Amino acid sequence: MATNRIDRRAKEIVLTLQEYSLFAARALLNLVRPPIYWTDFLMQSDIIGVGSIPIVILSGFFTGGVLALQSSATLSAFGAAVVTGQFVSLTMVRELGAVLTGIMVSGRNASSMASELGSMVVTEQIDAMRALGVDPMRKLVTPRVVSSVIMLLLLTIIADFFGIVGGAFVTVFLNHQNGTQYFHMAYEHLRYPDIIQGLVKPVCFGYIIASIGCFYGMRTSGGTEGVGRSTIAAVVNSSVLIIAVDFLVTHLLLWIFPS
Repeated sequence: MATNRIDRRAKEIVLTLQEYSLFAARALLNLVRPPIYWTDFLMQSDIIGVGSIPIVILSGFFTGGVLALQSSATLSAFGAAVVTGQFVSLTMVRELGAVLTGIMVSGRNASSMASELGSMVVTEQIDAMRALGVDPMRKLVTPRVVSSVIMLLLLTIIADFFGIVGGAFVTVFLNHQNGTQYFHMAYEHLRYPDIIQGLVKPVCFGYIIASIGCFYGMRTSGGTEGVGRSTIAAVVNSSVLIIAVDFLVTHLLLWIFPS
């Protein structure tokens, strides 16, 4: 019996991965075939991007502040507190800015996508769209995917900036170090490979967030209880996949751009 359950569960996982891969690929391929719903794209960009700015600013600012506190305390023991700016900027730009932004946006928008589309499924609005000759993938999924990719890239840049500013605030007002020196170190040691790493990751994360949120929303079943299950699954799976993909992308980019 236990073997049968494991076998059945393994088959379910493989089938889900297959369905998700086809779903995500179709959402992307719709970009090269009309019609393209630009109005929906702009509306989703406002919801995903503008609506996420406050939490991205706050998380970036305080993360940069924590990095400055921790790094300064450690580096001071070696007489190297002057490189705090370098540590904060490299960590935010290469890693934490993209990952934290991805997780924040995942909690906010992957859940909303799954719940919104799931509610449309259980109330048969998706079936009504198909009856009217409208492809739900083009109308509902593709605009969300494209908007998430573009907006997460811009939100990551904002998080990086405010993370460095948060580190400067702690460095100047709490650690009583030179602010000019902090910004000089933060800027001087950034290289193009560092920036490329920080900008490639949010593109992958945005695609993951929107595709998983829409995937679980579109396959919702079981009424309002099913909407709740889809929302939880979307947030959990997108967050875990962001961390896993971050590891893979980091390993790949460090191989392409060795230090």
